[in-house]
Amino acid sequence: MPLHPQARDHVANHPSDLGVDPGTLDLAAIRAMRATDGFAAERGPLTHLPSVRDESAEGVPIRIYRADRGEDALPVLVYFHGGGFVFGSVKRNDAVGRDLALRTGAVVVSVDYRLAPEHPFPAAADDAWAVVRDVFARPAFYQGNGRVAVIGDSAGGNLAAVAAFQARDAGLALAHQVLVYPVLDAAGDTPSYTEFARGFGLDAAEMSWFFEQYAKGAAPEDPLLSPLRLPSCEGLAPATVVTAECDVLRDEAERYAERLASAGVPVERRRFDGAVHGFFGLPGLFDQAIEAREYIAARLAEAL
Repeated sequence: MPLHPQARDHVANHPSDLGVDPGTLDLAAIRAMRATDGFAAERGPLTHLPSVRDESAEGVPIRIYRADRGEDALPVLVYFHGGGFVFGSVKRNDAVGRDLALRTGAVVVSVDYRLAPEHPFPAAADDAWAVVRDVFARPAFYQGNGRVAVIGDSAGGNLAAVAAFQARDAGLALAHQVLVYPVLDAAGDTPSYTEFARGFGLDAAEMSWFFEQYAKGAAPEDPLLSPLRLPSCEGLAPATVVTAECDVLRDEAERYAERLASAGVPVERRRFDGAVHGFFGLPGLFDQAIEAREYIAARLAEAL
């Protein structure tokens, strides 16, 4: 499929994620630039919710969203934002958290995990697992009913997948995992890495740089870093895997979905034709973002 017209217009103006050669990157300058968030409007409205509160879970900052004024116990959806393990925050992804709460009717817990390179692997994964563990341990604190799901996009999809297998191994019954164009393998050697290596929003070289910041010499085959290398997928939570057709990460995500299915895990995979990496977080730019969110909300409603 050719690029979707909206994706084509976007990459014409923003052909790469970092906008500079990673070898010449000034991380402080990029972070300062992103702090102003030139895509704030495109991330969607900051819809008013009756309950939005900042808390912590085992020392990890979180923001908890609830879309109704009731006190009934609800399912809990733990959300991990993207940003290559280097960028992003709960504040920057506030619109997503609010939108997920509205669409799913669940209590949404957005996680402000530690970022690399200051906090290398496995800091982000440790924070993600700490929050999921806390949601199971303190359901009343979250107004939760014991049904827990995880969702993440890009690097956040990596953390969601890792938390899902940690939950399995700990005997915690996760209801569902939603992985949106997730980072699942440090190898970066799939055909989609070659086909979409440059000029489609997230360059292969940029993805390699992100891993260098996060992994800091960790073994690339470690499942905590590369969930695609997990020895067994048996017993993992049912899954929804969303991919963008024109994305370096497409193939590893779709291979993971195949591994889940082969292991007997209920899984549904959906590829968005002509889409580029990052579309899910920008409903103001991409109609497919709304379509993906409606699809995911329907899948979570069924699971939760």
